Amino acid sequence: MVESGGGKSTLDEIIREEERNKEKINRKDYWLHKGIVVKVMSKVLAEKRYYKQKGVVRKVIDKYVGEIKMLESKHVLRVDQEELETVIPQVGGRVKIVNGTYCGSLARLLGVDRDRFCAKVQIERGTYDSRVLKVVEYEDICKVA
Repeated sequence: MVESGGGKSTLDEIIREEERNKEKINRKDYWLHKGIVVKVMSKVLAEKRYYKQKGVVRKVIDKYVGEIKMLESKHVLRVDQEELETVIPQVGGRVKIVNGTYCGSLARLLGVDRDRFCAKVQIERGTYDSRVLKVVEYEDICKVA
């Protein structure tokens, strides 16, 4: 095997480059998916007591708006993704990767790095079954309902 500087093989470099290309292609400015748990962060909805409340995305409208069924009140709201935040479950919980290379994959949360705002997950189903992703940003994963 051909070694490049730092003891990494040429094959490793090619694989890393492919990952970077996939990330660019799969990175979107929208991330809502049906069946994920989100937190409402809208100050406008604070008056109606929805601020920081959690709900489940029942439907995605035009990529950027979610029809959210609130967990406590059972009310259904339409909220733009700008007013929502992903929810990170307990370690061991299931997440959906909502943006980036592995977008759409279901995974298990293995750990959280609070200082770097990222998580370690293991993909459970799909093309990349069992692959461990060591650094996934919080906003790229979300708790599954």
